[in-house]
Amino acid sequence: TSTKVNIEYIDSEDIESGGTGGLAQLDAILVPGGFGKRGTEGKIAAIRYARENKIPYLGICLGMQLAVIEYARHVAGMSDANSTEFNLETEHPVVGSQRCPIKAGTRAHQIYGDEVNERHRHRYEVNNHYVPALEKAGLIISARTPSEQLPEMMELPQSAHPWFVGVQFHP
Repeated sequence: TSTKVNIEYIDSEDIESGGTGGLAQLDAILVPGGFGKRGTEGKIAAIRYARENKIPYLGICLGMQLAVIEYARHVAGMSDANSTEFNLETEHPVVGSQRCPIKAGTRAHQIYGDEVNERHRHRYEVNNHYVPALEKAGLIISARTPSEQLPEMMELPQSAHPWFVGVQFHP
């Protein structure tokens, strides 16, 4: 095709301080992976804007996790929903860290002890405890890991939004 993509980079901290008005001219919104709390509320505001205005949305890694947080807060009625990466005291940790047990007698065990929680591909996952409530509110978990059943893809039904998808992996 002869489609041309014009990418406009928007600092999520600008959304935090100035609102979502600058998103009105966009045809789609992508929130990529990232680490840490900085700018996350602006990203969540952009995700909400995309969902409420039916703008195509793709969330990659952290972008998927933030989409789950946004949906939990504004659709599923969990106003305090968050990731334990950003708020250890959140009442609804819809995204949380995953234990990584270490085999006893190894060098890694000498260094870390019984388990490690360091940053790797992604340390935080959608919390399966909250998935039934999110699904009841309309969120679709469209792919899971085979062994642990961790959500890898999420989406909104096409009857609610024309194109709203989040993926834990990096396509």
